[in-house]
Amino acid sequence: MKKGLSLIATLLLFSACMFNKPVSECPDYRIFIRPDDTADSVLRSIIQSDPLAKTKALKFILDRRDYDSHIRTGCYTVKSGALPKQVADMLTGGMQTPVRLTINSTRTVGQMAKAIAGQVMIDSASIVNRLSDPVFLDSIGYTPANVYCMIIPNTYEVYWNISADALISRLVRERDRFWNRERQDKAGSIGLTPQQVTTLASIIEEETAKNDELPIVAGLYMNRLHRNMPLQADPTVVFALGGERPKRVLKVHLEVDSPYNTYKYPGLPPAPIRFVSTRSIDAVLNYSKHNYLYMCAKEDFSGYHNFTSSLSQHNANAARYQRALSKAGIR
Repeated sequence: MKKGLSLIATLLLFSACMFNKPVSECPDYRIFIRPDDTADSVLRSIIQSDPLAKTKALKFILDRRDYDSHIRTGCYTVKSGALPKQVADMLTGGMQTPVRLTINSTRTVGQMAKAIAGQVMIDSASIVNRLSDPVFLDSIGYTPANVYCMIIPNTYEVYWNISADALISRLVRERDRFWNRERQDKAGSIGLTPQQVTTLASIIEEETAKNDELPIVAGLYMNRLHRNMPLQADPTVVFALGGERPKRVLKVHLEVDSPYNTYKYPGLPPAPIRFVSTRSIDAVLNYSKHNYLYMCAKEDFSGYHNFTSSLSQHNANAARYQRALSKAGIR
């Protein structure tokens, strides 16, 4: 009898010790759980992050809670010193850790979808479908053409298992928050709507990769708009052509018949030609005041431009640049 009691006591003591030992004692780490995961695969993820993790008690609790039938997707932080029950409560209760989703300006919906899908659980095809669906976009006040206005590149805190629809709703709210009263008033003061500001910003972002040039280029195009001059912006022609981007815009390209061809049609194109960074939008809202009407890439290929108000000087700048391209074998 005494031996039986001693064995029970030993088992109880062992069990108490097992359940009161932390799953991990290494620094906090994250695991990512997908719909096809199981208790075993989740435990493997823990062990991959901490080979010394003690998972027997955790497995026991998850099995008793039928965790395989109630997988909760998401990103979870296994904290140093957390006991098996605490980790089990986190996993079965869906107590996720938010992740930081960084959205940069991109040229196409496909590129945007790929960038987002690489950071959260959303499949890129579902993002493309939503951002290309006229019916869905109409329901939130956009079209496939002006969808480039919808997303403000920034870093957002979201749950890793956020759905495409929930993410888009969040981005629409963030866009509305970005276009606060101050920015709307600034847009009105320069005679543009928020969409027109974004459209011009999309052009200047294609024209220069130099942040210090953005307000200068914006001012140049504002000068042209004020004088009713065609913008003659090469990036709009490239967008109108679609498909593969030519290495250099030739005269034949300027004949493409599209409302986006700013050589053929005056004023701004009907919508942005890419997703746009906040710095480009603010560069338009705070454009530089000067008398420049023409710009041409510098022949040293530095990425900077020569600016002038003189057509003859611009032609000379362009000739130097074309000679540099030919010399470099760029056709």
